[in-house]
Amino acid sequence: MRSKVREIELRVNGVLYEVPIKPHQTLLEVLREQLFLTGTKEGCGCGDCGACTVIVDGKPVLSCITLAIEAAGRDVTTIEGLSDKGALHPLQEAFVRYGAIQCGFCTPGMLLTAKTFLDKADHPTEAEIRKTMAGNLCRCTGYVKIVKAIQSVAESKEEPQ
Repeated sequence: MRSKVREIELRVNGVLYEVPIKPHQTLLEVLREQLFLTGTKEGCGCGDCGACTVIVDGKPVLSCITLAIEAAGRDVTTIEGLSDKGALHPLQEAFVRYGAIQCGFCTPGMLLTAKTFLDKADHPTEAEIRKTMAGNLCRCTGYVKIVKAIQSVAESKEEPQ
């Protein structure tokens, strides 16, 4: 039995794409294999590690367990869309500054999860940051540098401009 191909519209990083998909294709597969946005990583393939996290309509979503059809007509942001005209996002700068990027495999998911958290959190505590980031696994660090990087961006948001 052949799966019917269907065309959907995906808005990814502000660009509208018309993409042919099969009903069973995940958002991760479409991003990587059809749109060639390979910054989003597949770690576990079952929604446990957070490496595949993208932002859909302002919320972190595990793209390895989200069907592409579910993202049709919604705003999707991948790690490629986090920087602005080549300028790193403050979280990206902080991850570099604090050495929170070890091998880098988990970094895209970490950054996008942290961004959605900081977009809503005022004055987050270390415990709140750790709880939020608990769904993003890193095999290289003890998370200290990651938490410090996120804290530094949260604190910089609080400083008067």
